[in-house]
Amino acid sequence: MPMLQKFSYFFLFLSLLAIASCSKTVPARVSAGTFSSDELKLITNAAASKPMRVLSITNREDSTILRKKSRDVASFQDTTLEYFAKRLYSTVTDSASMGVGIAAPQVGVLVNLIWVQRFDKEGFPFEAYWNPEIVQQTARKQDCLEGCLSIPNRSDTTRTRSYAIMLQYLNKDFEKKIELVEGFTAVIFQHEIDHLNGILYLDHLNNED
Repeated sequence: MPMLQKFSYFFLFLSLLAIASCSKTVPARVSAGTFSSDELKLITNAAASKPMRVLSITNREDSTILRKKSRDVASFQDTTLEYFAKRLYSTVTDSASMGVGIAAPQVGVLVNLIWVQRFDKEGFPFEAYWNPEIVQQTARKQDCLEGCLSIPNRSDTTRTRSYAIMLQYLNKDFEKKIELVEGFTAVIFQHEIDHLNGILYLDHLNNED
């Protein structure tokens, strides 16, 4: 191959490499592993600060996903986990949503991650919980007005939520924790963990009826 032709191919290769690099919307270090290819596309189609589309039961395809059970995150070496957590946080705190909690299935990603606003803590911070599980709950119930980002333009009073729950989870540093949560914040946890099991708060209304 002539030297001039070799240089031409070399510069063409560099140009294509530069174009491919500029077209990425997420850092190159983000990789697949925990997520399916479809989930990875949803997560990495925009910057971490950009909210994701919230699924709605008014859409048949969305509703099918919302009814599926999520899976535990078994490995925490995948750098996409942190990226996804940031995008989910951007979604729940977006002005178009302004929720007090959100679960990963609500954006089409079937892993056990939720964000909950802690009204029982100073400053009402949002916190992320991986693989959350209710290991114990009180027989005492409480009435609570509930709404849902995936059920637009509706709210209802549920009467089946436990007043207090014993919660087991992995925190943002993937450390195992057990915590007692009471009152309205306990309702948020119950609501979001229901999402991880394909359950909507409307199902509780049906059970009450």
